[in-house]
Amino acid sequence: MSDVMESEASNMHNVICDRDHMAQITSTQAVTLVDKQSTSMPMLQLLNPTGELLNEQYKNAWDKKIALKLFYAMHFTRILDERMVAAQRQGRISFYLACTGEEAAIVGATAGVEMRDMIMTQYREQGALVYRGFSATQFMNQMFSNALDPNKGRQMPIHYGDKELNFMTVSSPLGTQIPQAAGFAYGQKMAGQDAITLCFFGEGAASEGDFHAGLNMAAVLECPCIFLCRNNGYAISTPANEQFKGDGIASRGVGYGVHTIRVDGNDALAMYVATKEARRFSLKNNRPVLIEAMTYRLAAHSTSDDPSGYRSRDEEIVWREKDPIMRMHRYLQQVGWLDEKDLDGYISKTRSDLLAAVKYAENQSVAPLTEIVTDVYKDIEPHLQDQLNALRAHVENYPESYPNTAHPIASDNQTGGPK
Repeated sequence: MSDVMESEASNMHNVICDRDHMAQITSTQAVTLVDKQSTSMPMLQLLNPTGELLNEQYKNAWDKKIALKLFYAMHFTRILDERMVAAQRQGRISFYLACTGEEAAIVGATAGVEMRDMIMTQYREQGALVYRGFSATQFMNQMFSNALDPNKGRQMPIHYGDKELNFMTVSSPLGTQIPQAAGFAYGQKMAGQDAITLCFFGEGAASEGDFHAGLNMAAVLECPCIFLCRNNGYAISTPANEQFKGDGIASRGVGYGVHTIRVDGNDALAMYVATKEARRFSLKNNRPVLIEAMTYRLAAHSTSDDPSGYRSRDEEIVWREKDPIMRMHRYLQQVGWLDEKDLDGYISKTRSDLLAAVKYAENQSVAPLTEIVTDVYKDIEPHLQDQLNALRAHVENYPESYPNTAHPIASDNQTGGPK
């Protein structure tokens, strides 16, 4: 055999070995049915519920500036939730989803990535926007669907989006952001960007087909993406133990060949450290990482939900003792970084700012009805124009049923706007 033929044969042998899906599998001569304990994962925890640091190795994992920014963002998020749940109860907005109890999982992870990294979320991650600098007025413009809303009032409340902050607009279908995140991260890799994609979702969404397709796609295509599952115990009213029998969501990552870590989602420091390391690994190796944040939803699933129908008050009390904001508060006290007077001032100012933003947003006009068909195609297609004309005629015939929308139509007609 010539040297060339030997070389070709050797190369072919290497290709075959590389493609042998059984090459890494060991053999056994004992009948063994593997159970979930074989893939059980520990949970990273760096701060216990009393705020004590459990591992001195992470004493300098962050500095005072980052820790306080994260802590204040958690407070802002909770105050925002309280204000907007009240606004929904008053009939001022139609819908709201609070992240009360999950602030550390969301804000801690956001602090662990860079501003240039894309964030894709489900519907409970307003804390990520808070950390990145989204203002009270921006929140309100979106939730009140006024003319200042970048989405032009075409989304229900909590469907935020901000291009400058690299925060992809929220979409309603559950889990769709997971394969989208894999695809976006693949694009980042192909473009040679020094950035990754951070994708949030709940353990309920992990039961959607999008989860499995997204993780498999990211693993096979080697996408720099962090999939962050907020395992808060409930998919609306369905408890986790009625959703799946496996060892949470983390074991699924291993099954798809994705590097995985389970973290105490009420521990802001653990979330920060884990996400920061996941980002480093993902970007360096062009590989996805799955983080399962073990936390608890202290609030209702949404303003349309009553959790008292499916969980006990005693259960909630137990988890309130693990409140992530209180844990972070105690930690900051112990390391001497917290000025209680400054905190009181921040909380007072945040409440005032949010109240002022509500009043401001409420008094803005709604987005013009004509904008409902823009941004779909470069030019408005005839069938969309026909639908718009029919809608305008309907609103004009029944103005009492559409008080906010009918007024702009009248103004539009007076100014010679589109018919």
